[in-house]
Parts: sequence; structure tokens; C-alpha cells
Amino acid sequence: MSDGSSRELRHRLVSQAWFPSLLVVAVALGLVLGLGAYTFVYAKGFSYLTDRPEACANCHVMRPRYDAWMKSSHHAVAVCNDCHTPAGLWPKYRTKMINGWHHSYAFTTGDFPDPIRIKPASRAITEQACRKCHEDMVQAMLARTGVDEATSCIRCHEGVGHME
Repeated sequence: MSDGSSRELRHRLVSQAWFPSLLVVAVALGLVLGLGAYTFVYAKGFSYLTDRPEACANCHVMRPRYDAWMKSSHHAVAVCNDCHTPAGLWPKYRTKMINGWHHSYAFTTGDFPDPIRIKPASRAITEQACRKCHEDMVQAMLARTGVDEATSCIRCHEGVGHME
């Protein structure tokens, strides 16, 4: 292509009615993706894909919970995901995704209680984790005492994992 025909093609493309709209969409998409990527890296987003407890302490509001867990008996046998996410790859990462969205929003806007409190859905996941790890003890208690399935482990043992 000669220089003249190249210039003519560029002029025809730029003069098309859809070109300005496409340019605006491309710039907006680039900004969103760029800001999203920057935020993900700045917030140490990749760390949340692991099972490392240090990831949970990325947010300053979680530091006391992390420090308390380090002193607890559970420190030797369980990490955050063992108690706070359900078993299975999809349920675990679905929960992490949902919690990550809520945490990102709450910590960005400052709209969260201090000290933080566990939500009912997360509480149910934690309750199931207690019952799974301590299944033999739970079954023995149910058989001996007649306590029903609705009895909550974390109602009485709420601070065990975080040394409260």
C-alpha cells in the first residue's frame, strides 16, 4: 500500500460514525481493566487464592483475629480456610469470591462493625467445619446426652479458634 492509500484508509475509518463510540468504549474498558488489575495487585489479590493464613491478615481489621489464631490450639491443626470455607473446590472458591466482594466493599467504604462480626452464612460454614473435624466427639455427645443436632458448637466455644 502506498502512503497515500494508507492515509486514505485511516481517514475513512476515523470518519465512520461508529469510530468515536468504539474509541470511548475502548478507553473506558482499558481504564476499568487497568484500575481493576492495579487494585488486585495492590490488595495482594493472588494471596487470597491460597490457603495461607497470612492472606487473611492483609486487612488491618483482621490482624487481631490472626494474632489470636496464632496463640490458639487450632493454630497447629487448622488454617482460616479449614474453618471459614466449605469443603470442595467450587464451594470453597465461591465462598471466597462472595466474601471477597463483601470485604472489598466494606473495607473500601469503611462500612463494617469494629470489631468485625461473622455473618449467619459464614457462621453456618464454621459450625459445619467444627462438626466435621470433631465428628467423633459430637456423635458421642449426641448419643450420651440426647442433645439435638440444632445445638451449636460455636455458641459455647466461639472464641476457641481465635483465643477470645
